[in-house]
Amino acid sequence: MVYTVTQLATLSKVSVRTLHWYDELGLLKPAYYGSNGYRYYAEKELLHLQQILFFRELGFELMQIKKILGRSDFDQIVALSSHRQVLEKSLKRTRELIQTIDKTIKHLKGNRKMKEQEVFGGFDQAKQKEYEQQLINRFGDKVKVSFAECKRNVKHWTQKDWDNTGDAFKVIGKKLAQLIEQKAKVDSKEVQDVIRMHFKWLKQFWTPTKESYPAHGLLIVETDLRKPYEAFHKDLPEFLAKGIQIFAENELK
Repeated sequence: MVYTVTQLATLSKVSVRTLHWYDELGLLKPAYYGSNGYRYYAEKELLHLQQILFFRELGFELMQIKKILGRSDFDQIVALSSHRQVLEKSLKRTRELIQTIDKTIKHLKGNRKMKEQEVFGGFDQAKQKEYEQQLINRFGDKVKVSFAECKRNVKHWTQKDWDNTGDAFKVIGKKLAQLIEQKAKVDSKEVQDVIRMHFKWLKQFWTPTKESYPAHGLLIVETDLRKPYEAFHKDLPEFLAKGIQIFAENELK
């Protein structure tokens, strides 16, 4: 059976915009393009997308996934077996967290006294620094300069400062979501004006450059950074990343 991009999006719960993005990255190419330019996918592409989603669920970045799936010695069965082992480990940790929640509820109700070591059962302390380390692994020690700059910039912020920057972020998110609904093009003046707002907003924390700003856009797509943007529109991370790339090429030196 052959699927259109819309049918595949419905089946996989991956947005059409994201599938287009995967095509542009060379991560998931259609089986063929119709004479009308439409994308068509067959079983091979469905299984390929399944692998992408498994790797994404396990925290891999898109470029890492592309490299892994593009290897000549890639074996789907071996990969699926590996995914299963990781998910079993994750399931064990989830069960531990559920047990901790149940014990805490009983403790708060006065039905059972928790032991001190039970309070933090199932929590992974290293998880707190995972995102920061992910950036360092990808961009090297130079990203530490941005971390240091960000910490200096917000060191003396008041609650009002945080509230103001949060309000500004909401304005940007809502404007971009509206433009997506209006089917505005990422290179249009309306969209690029909001990208400029985003660029200025980000400069409160660290100084984006022609290289680092597009890289930040990719991180929004590939990491948990996408979640605040998805709150405004499910396609916003990919839309923003494309807009950032155009903005950087045209406006930054």
